[in-house]
Amino acid sequence: MMMQWAIQLTTAVLASGALLLPAMSYSSEGGIFDQQITVHKSRTCRCCNAWIRHMRKEGFFNTSGKNENNLSQIKAKYGVKGPLQSCHTAVIDGYIIEGHVPASDIKRLLKERPNVVGLTAPGMPQHSPGMQPDDLPPKGYDVLSFDENGKVEVFQRY
Repeated sequence: MMMQWAIQLTTAVLASGALLLPAMSYSSEGGIFDQQITVHKSRTCRCCNAWIRHMRKEGFFNTSGKNENNLSQIKAKYGVKGPLQSCHTAVIDGYIIEGHVPASDIKRLLKERPNVVGLTAPGMPQHSPGMQPDDLPPKGYDVLSFDENGKVEVFQRY
């Protein structure tokens, strides 16, 4: 009887504690939290879906696509100017991720927390995640950071 009561109490405590945890899990890789990533994209874009698969494979399991009819409005809402734009716009932990940015750069962004609006891989770089076979490394393009004042800097070169 006492053992059954202890099991029920432990179960209740664990269940209630789970309700108090934020909607994220801890990843052992660099102390990054795996938070919800919402990817605003076109319903028919296969490379956007491939990028979502890349993100999930790299540990961002809470990545979901949201099909949009007017991506221009989404990009304007999040301050992604014309030269910085790509095919999809993602949001994670207050940062904007525009286009085919590798998961490793997003992990670094979340770890370092620079004072920027987000990261972008302008256009659709040929050798970027989602634009090439899954297991090939990115090459031949830059990932840029951008801030609210329009300042753009190279975040990572490939």
